[in-house]
Amino acid sequence: MYSPQTIDHYENPRNVGTIKDADGVGIIGTPASGHMIKLTIKVAGNRIIDTKFKAFGCPAAIATSSILTELIKGIQIEEALKITNQHVDAALGGLPPDKHRYAVYAEEVLKDAIAKLI
Repeated sequence: MYSPQTIDHYENPRNVGTIKDADGVGIIGTPASGHMIKLTIKVAGNRIIDTKFKAFGCPAAIATSSILTELIKGIQIEEALKITNQHVDAALGGLPPDKHRYAVYAEEVLKDAIAKLI
């Protein structure tokens, strides 16, 4: 069963879309795999000043992507690198065990976007 926080982020996702002039873009998964998350970030002065996502998948994919953008907006890159799948899971009030992999995907797409900063 999903927590109220997960349901809220699924039904009312935050920061949906793509930043056209993004400084970093992370992509994890493929539509063929049943899930895909794209995260774009805008950075100024080593701080994430904006972030948006697009997700293809189940409610957990959308909710973890949405909460991730809330967790990273406005923080320093060094702090964003410390965010783990456990942080994502906790911020959503806990995902069902069979959906925890989406918290892992959120952590991976964040690290991918930061690794690709231009």
